[in-house]
Amino acid sequence: MGKSKKTRNRKKFNYSKNRKNLKKKTIRKEKPHIDCPQIRKAWDEHKTVKQNLLDMGLTPGMKGLLPIKNKKNMESEPMETKVLKPYVIEAMEVEASCRGIDKTTCSTDMTEYVQYMVKEHNEDYKAMARDEKNYYQDTPKQIKRKVEFYKRCHPKEYAAFIASLKS
Repeated sequence: MGKSKKTRNRKKFNYSKNRKNLKKKTIRKEKPHIDCPQIRKAWDEHKTVKQNLLDMGLTPGMKGLLPIKNKKNMESEPMETKVLKPYVIEAMEVEASCRGIDKTTCSTDMTEYVQYMVKEHNEDYKAMARDEKNYYQDTPKQIKRKVEFYKRCHPKEYAAFIASLKS
């Protein structure tokens, strides 16, 4: 009687190969994902991370940020690194100086609450705190903060609301 097909074609373990090294060789290193568009544009794939960052004038980490100086280093002049890509830092500074869009919004419950309180009590925050509709038992300062927050979120809506109260 012959052997079954499975036992005939079974692979045998090769003790002469180092599996750990083979796995390391087969795994390809992926490029790092960079969120900053200025750095991504200036990135050179053939250089290391440290070399790329030094070329842009950035520090690669906290270790190279503040070197410890001893007496020998204090006497000699510090080495200066040449910034090959200064436009990266300039573009990042321009982007940082631009003011972002204010995305804060008030909930509908908060707008109704503030409008009711202002309609009933105007600017008297102590009376607002004693009002029966003050379910959360806010203090006068908390109510004042909520009114000011509503003013910041919806300045046009608040101005129209105050104008409708006066007329």
